[in-house]
Amino acid sequence: MTPYRNPGIHLILLAASVLMTAAASANESPQPAPDARPEMDALVSAEWLSQHLDEPDLVVLDCTVTIEPDEAGGIRMVNGRAGFEAGHIPTAGFADLMGELSDPDSPLEYAMPSPEQFLAAMAELGVSDDSRVVLYDANYSVWAARVWWMLRWIGFDRAALLDGGLNAWTAAGHPLSTEPTSRSPGRLTLNLRPELIADRREVLASLENDNVTLVDAMPGEHYRGEMAMYGRPGHIPGALNMPSTLLLNENSQYRPLDELEMLIDADRDTRTITYCGGGIAASADAFVLTRLGFTDVAVYAASLEEWAADPANPMETGDGTARQE
Repeated sequence: MTPYRNPGIHLILLAASVLMTAAASANESPQPAPDARPEMDALVSAEWLSQHLDEPDLVVLDCTVTIEPDEAGGIRMVNGRAGFEAGHIPTAGFADLMGELSDPDSPLEYAMPSPEQFLAAMAELGVSDDSRVVLYDANYSVWAARVWWMLRWIGFDRAALLDGGLNAWTAAGHPLSTEPTSRSPGRLTLNLRPELIADRREVLASLENDNVTLVDAMPGEHYRGEMAMYGRPGHIPGALNMPSTLLLNENSQYRPLDELEMLIDADRDTRTITYCGGGIAASADAFVLTRLGFTDVAVYAASLEEWAADPANPMETGDGTARQE
């Protein structure tokens, strides 16, 4: 607005404004200041991250687990720390899903740690209640999705996945760093949501409950029983098949929501439990279901690594309700 050039008029208006403000203050109760903390979507682009990278409340975490051939001709999982040290997104810390983010005493890979252990590990990486967290990995975003889901499990919702992960960052021409990242420990509050993690007993009970939907995140070949990666081929009876690989486009970025909606036909308000081999790909399915508006989603964290190992747990083969690839 252009200021008044007549000083007399300006003084009269200023005096009137002061009187009106004083009257309003006398008649109105003070209002709390709005929450000014910046928000972000649960899925952010490399461009968004590059624009916000230096903001002090933003914590970036590399969650990579690498897949390598083993001596027997199979594959093995290795934490991605070596790759992280060779080059990571500037300011990023390393979240070790094969270390402090898993239960070291469990025979299962990626077994859920105690809530207190996970919270302490996140705080040590610099995450506080008022932080925003961006998670990424170098392999299809499933590892980052697992950490995203675990953060929700302890009651932290201000986290996002970097769409396309590390590859999207480098493809956009953004630099990598080899500098070690140092952050002061954060202050993080535990507000546990136990319902976000399902166990074997709940999954077994769900087989007799039409109000629970099971979602299998394994490849279609495994779901149908054409191959076996976890002892027994096939899937948990009645499960829908939504392979985590179908969630992504050719650039390993998440498909638009209208395309993702076509992958599953289920009630968004019913209890929905995702599973895979070890609860990793299942977390990517859970991430997408949550973004699609499903209101009661859980991850069976032990998944087929636990389920298929016990012959008392039923499995079936065939197309069933599989989504065709």
